[in-house]
Amino acid sequence: MNKGIKKIILSLSLIIVLIILAMVLFTIFFDQAVIVRRDTIYEVPSSEKVVALTFDDGPSPKWTPEILDALKAAQVKATFFMLGKHVDLYPGVARLVASEGHEIGNHTYDHHTLIYYKNSELEKEINDAQSAIYKACGVMTKYFRPPKAWLTESEKKDIKRMGYKIILWSLNSKDWVTFDDRYIVKYILRHVRPGDILLFHDSGGVFKPEGGDRKETVKTIPGLVEKLRERGYRFVTISELLKLQVKNEK
Repeated sequence: MNKGIKKIILSLSLIIVLIILAMVLFTIFFDQAVIVRRDTIYEVPSSEKVVALTFDDGPSPKWTPEILDALKAAQVKATFFMLGKHVDLYPGVARLVASEGHEIGNHTYDHHTLIYYKNSELEKEINDAQSAIYKACGVMTKYFRPPKAWLTESEKKDIKRMGYKIILWSLNSKDWVTFDDRYIVKYILRHVRPGDILLFHDSGGVFKPEGGDRKETVKTIPGLVEKLRERGYRFVTISELLKLQVKNEK
């Protein structure tokens, strides 16, 4: 192999490495939900100091119960966007979430990126998740959150026709990166505003929706709740947040 070809291969390899690195940094430090917020609910600007805690990708037999214990100790109710596949695997954990008074939303069945789906496939993902949630918890969901936030405008219309409100978020904890709990608390306190929807996870890792380490998420809850309450905030579910929106519009 001559030097010219070696140089080309080395240059291409370097370009590929740089592209991968850029994609990783983009995923970690940029919240892609900002791009697709149009025609979704990602915050409810309010004169009242309220925030909604939400958790995606569960239930998890390991982390969901620990998060529930932390929420119970803090006397906070949250909204859990569940994967149908995980509900089928861990129905008892899903029932525990509902029995402790938390709200349940739909996060699809398989956690696939939906922009590659046909309309019929999208509806199946949502309906299969709903069936699993109803079988385990007896709950009919009315809030939907797409995996990784990605949706096309056509998909948004189809989801709304199915009777769902699309819920994104205004503050992303990026807890799946396993940032330190003190960093997460500090980040949220720096950016929080009344009516924010905060994104956390009770399952999921960097490359898959199950098996991640949520230890820092569990540790974040008591510190974040304490600091926000010191600032006069209270915690609401998505339903409660939307009721405030209606109240403010009257």
